[in-house]
Amino acid sequence: MPTYRDEAVVLRTQRLGEADRIVTLLGKERGKVRAVARGVRRTSSKFGARLEPFMVVDVQCYAGRNLDTVTQAVTLAAYGRDLVDDYSRYSAASVIVEAAERIAEAEPSPQQYTLVIGALRALTMGARASQDILDSYLLRALSLAGWAPALDDCARCGAPGPHERFSVQLGGVVCARCTPAGVMRVDAATIDALRALLSGDWATLDTLDAPPRARASGIVSAYSQQYLEKKLRSMQVLEHDRLLGRLEPPSAAASVREEAVEPSIEEKA
Repeated sequence: MPTYRDEAVVLRTQRLGEADRIVTLLGKERGKVRAVARGVRRTSSKFGARLEPFMVVDVQCYAGRNLDTVTQAVTLAAYGRDLVDDYSRYSAASVIVEAAERIAEAEPSPQQYTLVIGALRALTMGARASQDILDSYLLRALSLAGWAPALDDCARCGAPGPHERFSVQLGGVVCARCTPAGVMRVDAATIDALRALLSGDWATLDTLDAPPRARASGIVSAYSQQYLEKKLRSMQVLEHDRLLGRLEPPSAAASVREEAVEPSIEEKA
């Protein structure tokens, strides 16, 4: 059975049986990987805490037919420790890793990996609003996957802009002739905010007022939902909490949640 080694970020974990765990990793060289970590939930496990969401590890695995097997993990960065005490940043990070799992493929994608790491690092540094970091990550990750929004020329006919309407379904701004019914009108400042988020141009974003930035954030959420086919569960939680104005979670909510799965025939070693 071939062995490989990669630098990876943990996107998700699932309980498997009484002591094992399935971890979903985004590797710098291998892309998305699902692997079993044997005995990792036992207190005596040598690398249990290293395989939690938001951890960056140097990981060694055996390649399996359906699931790989983790044999070694060394911590490179522990972003979860800093994020878990700040609910807004933790929530944004949860959306990022869920989106990364949805977007990533089982093939090399160093740019997607770099985007995730950069976003998690930015969240832990706390220099920018978590919503800015999240929106920028989503637009850039979708762009790398081939779903970049058209922000200048008409998404349908290519007519040069500027245009005053944005169609999520058509993939960007549209001219008056191509505008379907019910499409939202957008002002120039909102488009400027979207451009700044897509390019990571914080200097330009900081010159814009709160209303166009909020409108741009709403477009990013709708656009992500459209191209990821269904709404991210963590995004629904984040938006619900924002509507309630909740800044702090219940005492138990800050812990990383882990799903339980029953071992299938394909997942057994």
